[in-house]
Amino acid sequence: MTRIHSYLIFGGNCRAAMSFYHECLGGELTLRTLGESPLSKKMPKQMKECILHATLIKDALVLQGSDMVPQNGLIKGNTISLSLDCSSEEEIKEVYKKLSADGRADHPLKDTF
Repeated sequence: MTRIHSYLIFGGNCRAAMSFYHECLGGELTLRTLGESPLSKKMPKQMKECILHATLIKDALVLQGSDMVPQNGLIKGNTISLSLDCSSEEEIKEVYKKLSADGRADHPLKDTF
């Protein structure tokens, strides 16, 4: 079954924001910094503690976040996106094809770390 999760972009305060949500909502919070990723070698030292990906899970609630700001910066409307959790590779390819038809695919499907 396909599920939709909220993905929030914080631009520097992801750890504090997600910790706050964790305190309020409970559940399990995982944080991954840029320093812990394969991208680490390409990033300036001051960015190593930035959150690459955070996930808060409690029952059916999944809230995700990051400090990774789009190239055009944080502007109204680009700080929230939706993440699809599909049950198979076939399903995600089918859904992606339908969602990207007549649109602009900013993030093509690909394997990532």
